[in-house]
Amino acid sequence: MQFNKLTVFLFANFLLNGFSQEISDTKFGKGMINFVAKDSSFSVKFAPRIQSRYESQWDYNGSSYDAKELNFLIRRARLKFDGYAFSTKLEYKLELGLSNRDISGANEFNRNTPRYILDALVKWNFYENFELWAGQTKLPGNIERVVSSGDLQLIDRSQLNSRFNIDRDMGIQLHHKTNWGSTIVSREKFAISQGEGRNVTEGNEGGLQYTSRFEFLPFGEFSSKGDYSQGDLVREKSFKAMISVTYDFNQQAVKTRSNMGSYMFLSDGSLFETDITTWFVDTMLKYNGFSIMSEYAKRSADQIFAVEKDGKTRTGDMVNVGSAINIQTSYLFENNVEMTVRYTALDYEKITTIANVNQWTFGWSKYVVGHKLKVQADLSFTQKNEQKDAVQFRTGFDFHF
Repeated sequence: MQFNKLTVFLFANFLLNGFSQEISDTKFGKGMINFVAKDSSFSVKFAPRIQSRYESQWDYNGSSYDAKELNFLIRRARLKFDGYAFSTKLEYKLELGLSNRDISGANEFNRNTPRYILDALVKWNFYENFELWAGQTKLPGNIERVVSSGDLQLIDRSQLNSRFNIDRDMGIQLHHKTNWGSTIVSREKFAISQGEGRNVTEGNEGGLQYTSRFEFLPFGEFSSKGDYSQGDLVREKSFKAMISVTYDFNQQAVKTRSNMGSYMFLSDGSLFETDITTWFVDTMLKYNGFSIMSEYAKRSADQIFAVEKDGKTRTGDMVNVGSAINIQTSYLFENNVEMTVRYTALDYEKITTIANVNQWTFGWSKYVVGHKLKVQADLSFTQKNEQKDAVQFRTGFDFHF
């Protein structure tokens, strides 16, 4: 405890004494601190962010609706550092999570400790349009997951993402961009990772995870990296599109959702292993304030049910196999108010007995300083296995330096 207090004190003292007498030409949304060494040998940008939420939900009990939850929470509280070292071709990113949702998930495979680290990554542009990434970061999966949580046009991501995404992992990635003439662009991304998610210290259990993603931009690149930000906040002057396919193979996976979900234990304490394959097909379209994002996900496994070593007895654990679609469209009005509609459907294989889901979400956003300072609200109607809708209302704000 004393160490933590001392660390906070020294950091606060550094900020106050090091920067209180200086006037910076940076502005809100571009980072709290932007520092470049006098000899340009390194740079640091520090950008904290907060996402505060209110959530309420009502479930239908057969005759009326009952309030299931009413919560105020800090959904995300994060510290982000990035910049370059030695050369602008050698970049780094460090992102730490402080909220309970960010650091939860302690188990024997991460030494029962909080999972503070979200990203700890080095990027090396070693030749022309080739970049080598090493460390822990998001895998090149579905577009909704790769878009930052700070650049969403609804309160949070869809249920397709929460049940089928491949999230973060530790390993290496190779990224490449190809320019086909004056307009057409493609991007190729490959990753080899541990296969069990972020912050794992005890492993590697099972095999490795292999991910490939191909992105095709037939009308050129989006303005301000808009293909990795939801909503058309820059109002694209000409039609832009990105069409992408991702293939992910997790060899001898030991979790119920590839590198996500819970570990599948056998009675002797060992882990059940099976090969899990996940496909994503997604698109991002934007023009003059209009935006459409669509996703399709498909997950399969060699063995759906975890079985004991006798090959007959089931443990109760199973891989979440099935498919899902997610489509959301929006329009940004001249006053920077955006209206969004999203439809999500999850269709699990019947043998799993997991409830299928159909959900409609209607959202409203007011952008004060783009995605860096905004107020949002959404209303969702969720139907499981053709039962009557559950209703959820959420609202909150984003504050990102």
